[in-house]
Amino acid sequence: GLGLEQKVLLVQSSLVIAAVSTFLQLFPIFRMIGAGLPMMMGVSFAYISSMQAIVAGYGLAEIFGAQLIGGIIAVVIGFFAPRLSRFFPPLITGTVVFTIGLSLYPTAINYMAGGAGSATYGSFLNWGIALLTLAVVTVCNHFGKGLLKLASILVGIAVGYLVSLCFNMVSFDSISQAGFFALPKIAPFGIKFEVSSVMAFSLLFAINSIQAIGDMSATSISGLDREPSGHELRGGIIGFGVGNIIGSLFGGLPVATYSQNVGIVSTTKVVNRRVLGITAAMLLVAGLVPKFSAVLTTIPQCVLGGATISVFASIAMTGMKLVVSQPMNYRNTSIVGLSAALGVGISQVSDSLQQFPDWVTMVFAKSPVVLATLVAVFLNLILPRNE
Repeated sequence: GLGLEQKVLLVQSSLVIAAVSTFLQLFPIFRMIGAGLPMMMGVSFAYISSMQAIVAGYGLAEIFGAQLIGGIIAVVIGFFAPRLSRFFPPLITGTVVFTIGLSLYPTAINYMAGGAGSATYGSFLNWGIALLTLAVVTVCNHFGKGLLKLASILVGIAVGYLVSLCFNMVSFDSISQAGFFALPKIAPFGIKFEVSSVMAFSLLFAINSIQAIGDMSATSISGLDREPSGHELRGGIIGFGVGNIIGSLFGGLPVATYSQNVGIVSTTKVVNRRVLGITAAMLLVAGLVPKFSAVLTTIPQCVLGGATISVFASIAMTGMKLVVSQPMNYRNTSIVGLSAALGVGISQVSDSLQQFPDWVTMVFAKSPVVLATLVAVFLNLILPRNE
């Protein structure tokens, strides 16, 4: 429901905050805000389902209010990271990541069909271009080598975009209206605090803080051949929180560590922080040029759907890999199965909680991630381990 100018501003702010958050992780401030590891930060898919629910019930201002509190929660968690991580072993983290992937599938399908509310929703043309984009991504992923394989998503989007141009599906109005340079604005969409939104985001930020420990550990082990220090883990999570606090104040969507970066570091062995700093600088420049942000808003939703569904599938399977890395005994399968069943099941039938207060529906029925996480942690604590 955003206008063209608002969409451009949202993309612009998110690019800038992704760059700032990455700089914090690469080059720590006061030796405590940032990890000092070769990491990239970016807008995270983990928040999508919750953000959609918040926007549908309230608005963008409530997202940024919840993000502000979530960032503060992450900073606090940073000081106690080693102690809290025991509540999120690979089985629990895997269950959560798997559920996040599942929760994103409807979003991708809606995009592939043309975007909810589109006049051409579900048309043959939308599906044709979406499937073509997906096919290009898949071919590049499985048959490509080197840069072609690493840039498979970008290549797929480029092909889908070019085909969309041939069918007059791309509007350049936002580009013509956008300026050449603009600084981010303070609270461009407002900041409001709503209890259920804050509760949902607080849990998501706690989860992503623990996931960040895994990403930092994997990056350090695969790229630097050592375990990250407690100081690096603490600084990384604090930097994650501070980056999101800044983002909430300037209208940038929530960011998190990019697990894809782990694969790139382990493959290329490029761990020079200056190299990643150049990438962050490119993001910053792109965010300060509204016309570039406007170009991104012209990508048809069917193209985005075709490109992102493979990413969402990868997220789900990453979670599954973590799950199956643990013994698949009756205890562990019960934890995973019941957590996913309750989380996904209730979110699919949200009216099942209609007799409860509105905040209960918002927290537990609009996104499967929150409930699945709570159930997984609870079962992991109470079920006997000697089965």
